[in-house]
Amino acid sequence: MRYLLTCLLLTTLLAPAWAEEKSLQAPPEPEGMKSLFNGKDLSGWDGDPRLWSVRDGVIHGETTPENVAKGNTFLISQHGDVKNFELRLSFRCNATNNSGIQYRSRHITDGSVRNAWVVRGYQHEIRNENMLPNVSGFIYDEGGKRGRICLVGEKASWEVDGKKVSDQKLIDADGFQKLFRLDDWNDVVIIAEGNRMRHYMNGRLVLDFTDNHPELALNSGIVALQLHAGKPMWAEFKNIRLKTQE
Repeated sequence: MRYLLTCLLLTTLLAPAWAEEKSLQAPPEPEGMKSLFNGKDLSGWDGDPRLWSVRDGVIHGETTPENVAKGNTFLISQHGDVKNFELRLSFRCNATNNSGIQYRSRHITDGSVRNAWVVRGYQHEIRNENMLPNVSGFIYDEGGKRGRICLVGEKASWEVDGKKVSDQKLIDADGFQKLFRLDDWNDVVIIAEGNRMRHYMNGRLVLDFTDNHPELALNSGIVALQLHAGKPMWAEFKNIRLKTQE
């Protein structure tokens, strides 16, 4: 009897922590994910052919002293606008510069830009760094006015009068340092439902953001991959798959 009571007490005490930890885990991959990359060529994508290619079955983007990016440039998915979705992929890059995954974005073709592949919108930052806050996973307002919209570890919203950050910390510096794989492949899940966006890194929720701004919030748009202007860099992507929702 005493043993049963002890087990019941431990279960009661540990249940909240267990439930919280489970809520931070990425959901199982749903059925019906559509592959956006065939592993052979860049069919279904458009970008600067000097900078983007397929090597060893992965998308490879690279700038060099001979082939520089004239402003930030993107490999743009030709699969159309998406609104509510789940996007999964893996990436790796070097540390000389940063990259990104664009979503709910738009292709800018009005002649005001420095190359033919400029995209503006929400960006999931990509970096080969593991020390907060300059890490992969935060939301950057590419081409917009809000800069780093939501940082890794934050549960936050953007209201008419600005950003609001919850006291809840999704992951701390030590946790992210252990989570992220330097110089290796990392797995990303991005879930966008209505005005709420969640970013998962290697199976762990690292950011939960709700955009309530009536004018700046983005409801739909294209997916794209970034090469950043500046120092020579490379970034690679594979296993890119998407499921849209109503």
